[in-house]
Amino acid sequence: MKIENTKAQMRKGVLEYCILSILQNGDAYTSEILSTLKSAEMIVVEGTIYPLLTRLKNAGLLTYRWEESTSGPPRKYYVLTENGGMFLKELDKTWNNLVNAVNQVTSTKSTKDE
Repeated sequence: MKIENTKAQMRKGVLEYCILSILQNGDAYTSEILSTLKSAEMIVVEGTIYPLLTRLKNAGLLTYRWEESTSGPPRKYYVLTENGGMFLKELDKTWNNLVNAVNQVTSTKSTKDE
């Protein structure tokens, strides 16, 4: 088993949560979302993020608007919907529970090992 495959699967598992969290802070276009993810060392390529954004939009968690750009073609800004905000709150709870559970499991030593 290759460690890089496992790492990639772990990142993919939290990518939707991260994107919704980014948009909670304000509307953003794809390049901004990618830049934020990359600066947090969540390595993502455009080919991964576009289908994910479309899936989130189709699920009613995001919407978008077009905005003219002074430096090129119009930009599509993604916006968190009200349903997306409620979904994100549920993910926040789930994430916190998961982090606590993983920390408990990974920090607990078996008494047999002592």
